[in-house]
Amino acid sequence: MEDILINWSPQETRVAVVENGAVQELHIERTLERGLVGNVYLGKVARVLPGMQSAFIDIGLERAAFLHVADLHLNGNPPRGHHGDSGQAVPIERLVYEGQALTVQVIKDPIGTKGARLSTQISIAGRLLVHLPQDNHIGISQKIGSPEARDALRARMQTLVSAGVQDGNTGGFILRTNAEEASDDELGADISYLRKTWASIREKSLRLPAGSLLYQDLSLVERVLRDLASERTNSIRIDSKLQYDVVRQFGETYMPAATAKLELYRGERPIFDLHNIDAEIARALARRVDLKSGGYLIIDQTEAMTTIDVNTGGFVGARNFDDTIFKTNLEAAGAIARQLRLRNLGGIIIVDFIDMTREEHKTAVLQEFRKQLNRDRTKVTIGGFTQLGLVELTRKRTRESLARMLCEPCPTCEARGQVKTARSVCYEIMREILRESRQFNPKEFRVVAAANVVEMLLDEESQHLAGLSDFIGKPISLTAEPANQTEHYDIVLM
Repeated sequence: MEDILINWSPQETRVAVVENGAVQELHIERTLERGLVGNVYLGKVARVLPGMQSAFIDIGLERAAFLHVADLHLNGNPPRGHHGDSGQAVPIERLVYEGQALTVQVIKDPIGTKGARLSTQISIAGRLLVHLPQDNHIGISQKIGSPEARDALRARMQTLVSAGVQDGNTGGFILRTNAEEASDDELGADISYLRKTWASIREKSLRLPAGSLLYQDLSLVERVLRDLASERTNSIRIDSKLQYDVVRQFGETYMPAATAKLELYRGERPIFDLHNIDAEIARALARRVDLKSGGYLIIDQTEAMTTIDVNTGGFVGARNFDDTIFKTNLEAAGAIARQLRLRNLGGIIIVDFIDMTREEHKTAVLQEFRKQLNRDRTKVTIGGFTQLGLVELTRKRTRESLARMLCEPCPTCEARGQVKTARSVCYEIMREILRESRQFNPKEFRVVAAANVVEMLLDEESQHLAGLSDFIGKPISLTAEPANQTEHYDIVLM
């Protein structure tokens, strides 16, 4: 069983999923960084641009938003298909007019001086499904298994969807990848939630003025009920009375089963202190992860992929070396699966387990790794051991990784993870002085550099610096600048 802890503040919401006292997942959302994508507005056509086949729509933001004819969906016609009887595309000026009210959804956030991009084809995401109120077909994610499995899912969905048609509910659905193993009850709950959401949007569009926000994608606190709460959840504890009331009201309307597990935390200690979660966050940003046995992992995240290296470290507990390696790899399999969830690492991931000579050990480690990865809410695809002894897997990217969200590239090393030595910088400075002496004829060269670089030039490299000064026939003076980093220096021509 797992517990979900929610730490809320006006500027940031943090959610931790804890199982057996260990943090399994971390989710963070910052108020100022919430985008507009997915929001539904009642917009008003401010201006039609026939030359661009577009229109500017006032949705109540600082800048008017942008709607292209390809994203226009009116009277049941799909986008990119507004054709008249002649088969020719109908121009936008015949489809919309200034002052017209349109229900629109943001599909791209404002960037720089450009306004948000809009579509009139509304889609509402749920936990397992995406609702398309203006369509009537049942779609299946392309990543879901075999054609037989897809056909079976489509048949189940058609039965579940048709059950609500007699009540006036229409619209289509797309099954998301994580719906493949869902039960009929779970799918039915998602259908009910999405239909209620669309009904609320339609009701607001009839009574609110143009420029109003009709629907905002759920906050992280609300998504806890929709996406994280499950049968395995023991409790959901939140430390804010304000958000507790908001989430309870939302849950009682859409997800009563999950709402029953909601608790208001009133303790004096901060809720994240209960399981030392802030320290866990700090460890999740580290490159090295220590294992209980004495082994450790090295995790390196790059643009192309993430690599994870397993090392025995100080583990010598087994009777022989093969058993030591096997037990370290077994423990690493569980630790790696947890780190993927904790750090939200996505894309291509390469794991370099310690080399094993026995095939039964490789099979057991791979089996344990698959078992641990099956606990992940995010879709993971894993292969076997390659010829080089590596394990390749992919994990779907759902949001920025924890490190990318909380950190930025180091300005000193420029994200290389290492800096030049003081000696390397000394020799670089000498080469630069020699180069400039051939182009300019100053009275003196003055070097402004970091204190450790200046110290080395005055001590260990003083003989080389004096030789350079004699060779170019100019004095070289040194000034230490405490604010400078090791690699940063200036050569001033006096």
